[in-house]
Amino acid sequence: MSTYLSLTSLILVISALAAVYLWYERRHTAPAEVAVIATLAALAGLGRVPFAAIPSFQPTTFLVLVCGHVFGPVPGFLIGSTAAFASNLFLGQGPWTPWQMLAWGLAGISGGLLFRGNAFFPRWTFTGVAFAWGFIFGWILNFWHWITFVYPLTIQSFTATILTGIGFDFMHAIANALFMVLLGPELVIILRRFKRRLTFYSLNGKNGESQKRAAVQKEGLS
Repeated sequence: MSTYLSLTSLILVISALAAVYLWYERRHTAPAEVAVIATLAALAGLGRVPFAAIPSFQPTTFLVLVCGHVFGPVPGFLIGSTAAFASNLFLGQGPWTPWQMLAWGLAGISGGLLFRGNAFFPRWTFTGVAFAWGFIFGWILNFWHWITFVYPLTIQSFTATILTGIGFDFMHAIANALFMVLLGPELVIILRRFKRRLTFYSLNGKNGESQKRAAVQKEGLS
């Protein structure tokens, strides 16, 4: 039963990730947007590597949240999920990779949905969100561990699995909060300036149709 649930959930997660990437690929997205998503995903992914010696202490979640806030939920999801895959090229791929891609992708979406239209960056609100994502990320990965390696699958065994990893989740949450407090506003300013120099498309409309949001690139970037 545990093996069946593990394989089924893994297939569902991979299918959902593939569907998002396929949908995005068919949007006829501007090359500039693809380039910036790839660049930021690489930055977020590689930012995890130097901190590998410190369990759960890394800037990836912080970077994904900020990128989602600046560029929107869809780019946030793509940056987060791609960052997980890119970083695991150095740290090791495995059945946990799709779950990490899902978790960081969801973090990017949440960053894109919070205070999207505000000109200011709510540092302390995002610090709280970043802290919470330290635990949410851990719970998603703990769920994968629970359905894959734990038997029997009961509330008690799930609670025990969560409690086993709470120290790592707390470390992740602290790292997220520290990076957000120290670097969040400055990074937002840099990314917003960068965004103004690129062409982006955002999702608008009741039917989910893609509409052009900005179509001007400054001279010297073409």
